[in-house]
Amino acid sequence: MSVRARTVLLALGALIWAALIFWASSKPNPFPQLPRGLFDHDKLLHAAAYAVLGGLVRGALGGVPFRPWVALGLAVAVGTAYGASDEWHQSFVPNRSSDPGDLAADAMGAAAGAAMAALILRRQRARASIRA
Repeated sequence: MSVRARTVLLALGALIWAALIFWASSKPNPFPQLPRGLFDHDKLLHAAAYAVLGGLVRGALGGVPFRPWVALGLAVAVGTAYGASDEWHQSFVPNRSSDPGDLAADAMGAAAGAAMAALILRRQRARASIRA
């Protein structure tokens, strides 16, 4: 797969994932099958969701000519900004609220996912340079 095709595919994946986060945030109880107590301590769910988003954004930025640390910072910034907008959005949804702790979990998840994607991209580039 070409770098351009992978970039487009990962950017599309990030947009779809962001739309799924928005959809879940629009529901008063997005996952009724999970125990209610889980949502009292939902930081892991926030971190996991935003780790996926951060990873997809960082992967999409892998095809853009940025220095790796700039792409990592942008991915974390995009994930955190989306998390902030999500928390604001939840403040308007019945039975949901905006929580600074959730935003912190979103930011940490975005950073972890972006860092993991950066490591994977670095390893792929190293393998490609060895083959060349």
